[in-house]
Amino acid sequence: MKKIKDLQQWIEGYSEVEKAVDELSIAWDFLKEGLVEESDIDTLYADAIAKIENLELRNMLRREEDKMGVVLKINSGAGGTESQDWASMLMRMYLRWCESHGYKTSIANLLEGDEAGIKSTTINVEGDFAYGYLKSENGVHRLVRVSPYNAQGKRMTSFASVFVTPLVDDTIEVKVEQALLSWDTFRSGGAGGQNVNKVESGVRLRYQFTDPYTGEKEEILIENTETRDQPKNKENALRQLRSILYDKELQHRMQEQAKIEAGKMKIEWGSQIRSYVFDDRRVKDHRTNYQTSDVNGVMDGDLDDFIKAYLMEFSDTND
Repeated sequence: MKKIKDLQQWIEGYSEVEKAVDELSIAWDFLKEGLVEESDIDTLYADAIAKIENLELRNMLRREEDKMGVVLKINSGAGGTESQDWASMLMRMYLRWCESHGYKTSIANLLEGDEAGIKSTTINVEGDFAYGYLKSENGVHRLVRVSPYNAQGKRMTSFASVFVTPLVDDTIEVKVEQALLSWDTFRSGGAGGQNVNKVESGVRLRYQFTDPYTGEKEEILIENTETRDQPKNKENALRQLRSILYDKELQHRMQEQAKIEAGKMKIEWGSQIRSYVFDDRRVKDHRTNYQTSDVNGVMDGDLDDFIKAYLMEFSDTND
């Protein structure tokens, strides 16, 4: 059924392009006869180009993982309240983008800041090709603004990291060793009524992972407070674990390809992928050099041009 749906979407996309081109061709003939205005031609031309570019964009998302949903994690950087506020602004930006594209989101975990904003959050995004589009957001995001939390009104720089991994479903086989799993339970904090605070519905999963390629060991820690139902939270935590393990295997495959590795930016403080400079009305992606002055639009979730520029620039990594 998934394969049929995928093929159907390609057919519908092609049909839309064909219809748009036909309408443009007919309108061009009408223009020569003085039956339509040039502005009508411009509108139809822009519509046809947009439909063609959307189809081209989707053609770049050919990898198995591109079709999946996303586990999107945001961590605030050093800088206290200012960075925590920046992390919450990024959270809102991505939730708005998901909403405008019809993706279903659920907040798996949220750690609020000391005074404002958030320290970290994990968001599950479900829907076709969510990972294919949002993988462009993986990295460090830099904010430059006059901070409302600074009494001297100084211009401050803040960082937050965004980690994007595919959200695996039942069609993807990922081996989880039960002997390496351990669980803790805790009371969920924050708003949600007395029941949340009295019942230990929050779960903490620990998984002792050994990299099969390098032999390196690490403990994977996942917390889930998504619902008041502990079994459901355990199920959600396991799903996140499977997503992380799948991503680790995926990263290994990518590292085998020198071309991908050469164009990949290391995620660390100081190597930001994008800068948001509020005072100068500028948002710039340092990988593609695409930039816009519509800061408010970007912060309201208008990320499509950044995503498109990234996929166009690195389309050879999807062949």
